[in-house]
Amino acid sequence: MVISYDAKYFHPLHTLDCGQIFRFEPFKEGFLAFSGVKACYVHSDGAKTFVECDDGDYFYNFFDLARDYSKIVEMAKGYSIPLLTRSAESCSGLRLLNQQKEEMIYSFIISQNNNIPRIKGIISRICAGLGEKREFMGVEYYTFPSTHALAGAGAEFFKRAGCGYRDKFLDETAKRIDKEGIGNLEKLNTSALKQALMGYKGVGAKVADCIALFGFSKRDSFPVDTWIEKIYKEDFGGALTDRNKICDYFLGLFGENSGYIQQYLFYGKRLNL
Repeated sequence: MVISYDAKYFHPLHTLDCGQIFRFEPFKEGFLAFSGVKACYVHSDGAKTFVECDDGDYFYNFFDLARDYSKIVEMAKGYSIPLLTRSAESCSGLRLLNQQKEEMIYSFIISQNNNIPRIKGIISRICAGLGEKREFMGVEYYTFPSTHALAGAGAEFFKRAGCGYRDKFLDETAKRIDKEGIGNLEKLNTSALKQALMGYKGVGAKVADCIALFGFSKRDSFPVDTWIEKIYKEDFGGALTDRNKICDYFLGLFGENSGYIQQYLFYGKRLNL
């Protein structure tokens, strides 16, 4: 199946390269992207962006294609914040993904105090060790492992995969989720979800915000990392040093739009717009 969409509001690179997903790789004229057990090929000719996949409904939701991002771009520009305006205009094709909840919990535990190439390598090794080998468009890939497989792997497996001190966090969290499930998390509002997520080993405030935003589609989340701290100081003239207070500051400014704004600011700063 092939899905086509206006490229102005769906840019494959901007969507995949802004830190919200770790399982993608260059392929032909675009990228292969992986979510859970599924894969797709996403590419653009400049006018249209195309998603080639076996499950159109899944990836239509994954790329949030039912949402009108022209309104989100105009909303962002309406704040009249120079960096935000430049980012929303230049990155109008950046879309927030609707990703698998459990995959995001484990992925962002791995992400803490880590860099993106290393995160991608660790996740790739975990998938190769515990996932199922599949093929899509002639390319072999490994699915993201089930929680049950992760729970049975043991901390030593995660250490060998390069997780470092995060090995115990992944082991304990996987065992807990395998026992309890995450149904209790799905019913919570954003604030309660963040607090509940921070009850898992290895999940601090920033990681909880990332999981809420990218896994549970809580768009009123605003993860604060070193890039956002830099933006807060340089572009907003802020003097706070506590990341929780910086998060509250941005939530106060942007409310239910916080997740979209965070991604425009974060990616725009990275691109030096």
